[in-house]
Amino acid sequence: MSPARFFLILCVVSLLALPVRAQEKRKVIIDQDARGPATTDEQAILALIQSPQTEVLGITVVTGDQWRDEEVAHTLRMLEIIGRTDIPVVPGAVFPIDNSKEFIARWEKLYGKVVYHGAWNWGKVHGPFDVPPLAEGAPTTKAANEDAAHFLIRMVHRYPHQVTIYEGGPLTDLALAITIDPQFAELARELVIMGGSIDPQTNDPEFRMNPRREFNFWMDPEATHAVLHAHWARIVNTPVDISIKTRLTKEMIAEIAKTKTPVARYIARYANSEYMWDELAAIAWLDPTIVTRTEKLYLDASTDQGPSYGDTLAWEPGKNPGTGEQLVIVNTDLDKSKFEKEFIDLMTRPTPQNHLPGGHHPSLP
Repeated sequence: MSPARFFLILCVVSLLALPVRAQEKRKVIIDQDARGPATTDEQAILALIQSPQTEVLGITVVTGDQWRDEEVAHTLRMLEIIGRTDIPVVPGAVFPIDNSKEFIARWEKLYGKVVYHGAWNWGKVHGPFDVPPLAEGAPTTKAANEDAAHFLIRMVHRYPHQVTIYEGGPLTDLALAITIDPQFAELARELVIMGGSIDPQTNDPEFRMNPRREFNFWMDPEATHAVLHAHWARIVNTPVDISIKTRLTKEMIAEIAKTKTPVARYIARYANSEYMWDELAAIAWLDPTIVTRTEKLYLDASTDQGPSYGDTLAWEPGKNPGTGEQLVIVNTDLDKSKFEKEFIDLMTRPTPQNHLPGGHHPSLP
């Protein structure tokens, strides 16, 4: 064998012996109105944590289904239960930019009752900064010493064009980040939203009578408007129209309960049957093949404080007003059985190990 041939073979063998670089995880920040325990909000967070694809940089929490501080407590406790206290929980906005419980009370006298008010439904129970006793027990860990908007900005600057923003609640935190740093949206990789309602086919009275009203867009229409006019590289939206085709059933919960991991036990103990709003948006991002049909539309929220306030506005390309709204990929149909199977798999698999040592693993009460 010639020396040149021997050297070539030696180089090839050396290259084959090098360790294969692990597939880089997809960086994501979860902005969520994290009602708990074990609701669509917390279960979407769990789906993203449980996936082997993801690196969850943090969970930013905004008032929505519950008040922010109660949601923060539920999220901290959930992370304790599953042993992922390395993930920072960052408090976000307590109140919308302009909308308010008092304004909606006046609005309802003119235009009729709104079925669902989120945290405002609970105003008589406790105030915005009170945290009632939690069914799953009080957390011993603390939230981050930073606000959501600045955390979001800091992360996209640290990892430019690498961070997906998953939005499962009102869009206030994102609007504040855009206001502080106009580069925020364009530095993100993409925006994934659960929100809006276009033309849902349903007998559910909440949407049959008011098909354009969806809570996440409605609670802070000014924030929704700002976010949907920002310069994102890509926006993917999961609206009411497709979400109401899903439901977490008692049979699915029972199937999850057969596994005894901390996540499965948490779901088995606290979950109830409801639409899988946020889980669908999260898992469709993890595996786009569960979505069987999409449509490209321009979306916005009405900021006219008359009868359409907070309603979803939608236009086909070429019919939009052209005032800066961005084209959105809208999920419109799904493979329901595949989605349900993937959800159950995520809720029953072992939780990925902490990125940092010293995670806290208290058991359920």
